[in-house]
Amino acid sequence: MNLFLSCNASFFVSFGEKLTSNFASIKKAASENVGFVISFLGIIAGLFLIAFILEKLAMKRNGETGKVFTTRKMAMVGMFSAIAAILMLIEIPLFFAPGFYKLDFSELPILVGTFAFGPAAGVMMEFIKILLKLVIKGTSTAFVGELANFAVGCSFILTASVIYDFKKTKKTAIISCIGGTLALTVFGTAFNAVYLLPAFAKLYGMPLDAILAMGAEVNPLCKPGNIVSFVIACVAPLNLIKGTLNSVVVLLVYKPLSPILKGNVKRRRINEERSA
Repeated sequence: MNLFLSCNASFFVSFGEKLTSNFASIKKAASENVGFVISFLGIIAGLFLIAFILEKLAMKRNGETGKVFTTRKMAMVGMFSAIAAILMLIEIPLFFAPGFYKLDFSELPILVGTFAFGPAAGVMMEFIKILLKLVIKGTSTAFVGELANFAVGCSFILTASVIYDFKKTKKTAIISCIGGTLALTVFGTAFNAVYLLPAFAKLYGMPLDAILAMGAEVNPLCKPGNIVSFVIACVAPLNLIKGTLNSVVVLLVYKPLSPILKGNVKRRRINEERSA
């Protein structure tokens, strides 16, 4: 018994020290990159506003009334965000891209949750996922990697959910996943070339050519010093694979899960009508 208590105490002490270290690294990175953090928060606010407006338009078109966020929906948002944050920690390196590009399945629960609860909930899940990841693991990229994951993830789930939200059928779900995957691939590739890679080089005080050289070392299709060939050969395939795999899994699991997720909503509405 004493051994069990001692092990538990050691675990919590170690976990507490890890969290303290992560908070310190977050605070340091934020203080050193104030402008970037402000831009990050502005992007989050802008995407949430866009998602909120699109969801209200979809609700109006479908004749739905009520709030965009309810207590139950917020609880589900928290649950899906936590699952996504855990999946984000499981990263798979790919042979055709430098080591700082890795595949994860964190968009899987978020897309399921977005299909069920709308695009505004999807953006909120993306944001909470990033917050949880920062608390658990901290940042090793001065928030550049976190911004990339958030913005590119939103391009995927927003495109898919907006298409699906206006007409919820199996055919539309397939079309929405294809559209989301294309948006993820195109936007993610362009965003890396235009903003993220230059920002990463600037924040770390290293030449952009040095980053591009990392791609040329592992992928013969990358031309040294050519950012276009880098993102086409390394970033585009990664995003295409990520979107396709997440979409296939969501299309397989969403239908069985949908009655559970929506059934609770329908029962709640019936109870509200009876009590009215």
